[in-house]
Amino acid sequence: MVAGAWTEGGDGGPTWVVVDPDDLVDAAKRHGISEQALVLLEHHVPGAHPERGTRPLRGHVDRSADGELVLSVPTLSYVEATRDVHTGSLTVIVGKDVVVTAELGESQILPHAVEKLCSGVPVPDEGVHEVLAAIMLTLVARAGDVEASLGDAVADTEAVVFTTTRTPGDPLQRIYDLKREIAEARRALGPIASVVPMLAAETEDAHHHRHDAHPWLRRTQVIADRLDRHLDTHDELLDAMLSVHLSQVSVRQNEDMRKISAWAAIAAVPTLIAGIYGMNFRHMPELDWTYGYPMVVAAMLVICGGLYARFRKSGWL
Repeated sequence: MVAGAWTEGGDGGPTWVVVDPDDLVDAAKRHGISEQALVLLEHHVPGAHPERGTRPLRGHVDRSADGELVLSVPTLSYVEATRDVHTGSLTVIVGKDVVVTAELGESQILPHAVEKLCSGVPVPDEGVHEVLAAIMLTLVARAGDVEASLGDAVADTEAVVFTTTRTPGDPLQRIYDLKREIAEARRALGPIASVVPMLAAETEDAHHHRHDAHPWLRRTQVIADRLDRHLDTHDELLDAMLSVHLSQVSVRQNEDMRKISAWAAIAAVPTLIAGIYGMNFRHMPELDWTYGYPMVVAAMLVICGGLYARFRKSGWL
């Protein structure tokens, strides 16, 4: 079902059915998917097992006795405004001449795959595997978009961390948030990468162990591995930024402590002199001298000024 209506393939071509996850089992039955494949499907339909809670979706590839493939993988999307990575799920059933698919989430894998096929972009396969190739290549392409967006966010954070002026906001929180989103992206990308070898093994079995049956699988694997390396690089860069930021915080704290210590030393001079003269002893220097008070005040100013100049010269103020 595409846009709420059932869509049948043309004569001689495969049928591709796109449905909501809740309608996946009914659609599979309608299009002649075997009972064994339906049993396998029960393990892949999102929400079929509420007791699993919010555990991350794992990638699965299974083949029924009739040769039907049942595939489930996570999907990735990125929200630019909040710098959040969202994960979803994609379920694909590949029969002899029909492909039934359902997507949960915001990645829009299936609409982009449809656009790829309808736009005349060459897809390196034929029949139902042409549809599967378009879906898998679109899946890793969308994951690549998420990785690129995360890379841009990391670059923006790098500019904030390494600036020479203090900026509003806490770079530390941005770093932690990005590390969390990268971790979520890698958790979703891992099952995608693990599915490709399983998918290759299943398709090789179906093609009598021809290792060149579906060259797009190798391309998909290469892209997934490259994206994982890029995400790892982003994570390492964030670790480096975290270390630099903490060092900057330590340096700024030392600078603040030096300023506080310098001003405390300057304030100690008049405090000490005033404290001594405040003891009110009968016999103290210059108590009976007319210029005693101005001289003490002048001495305090001179000493404080000298300390200020000294601290200023040494960089403490």
